[in-house]
Amino acid sequence: EAQLVESGGGLVQSGGSLKLSCAASGFIFGTSDMNWARQAPGKGLEWVAGIYSYGAAEYADSVKGRFTISRDDVNNILYLQMNNVKPEDTAVYYCGHGFRAASFRGQGTQVTVSS
Repeated sequence: EAQLVESGGGLVQSGGSLKLSCAASGFIFGTSDMNWARQAPGKGLEWVAGIYSYGAAEYADSVKGRFTISRDDVNNILYLQMNNVKPEDTAVYYCGHGFRAASFRGQGTQVTVSS
């Protein structure tokens, strides 16, 4: 069974950094495009970043220059390095299978940025 498990969320001050992880299992991670998306309170799901199986990445304008998506194909882990975070980055963050739309996602990890 394909599974994604996010971790690394928490409370961080504005301007700080946080690194999210997503452990993948049950499918061939190395040949899969992957993404991160987030959902803020009362809002819809927002795509944050995607990474192709060969390593190229793209970002939403709201996080470009601050967030970095990366992957470890040996250990089947997807990462999201978040730098210079802002209160508007507060959301539940989900990793997903696919570059933009996801065929399935994990349960999410909460990130809260205090001002």
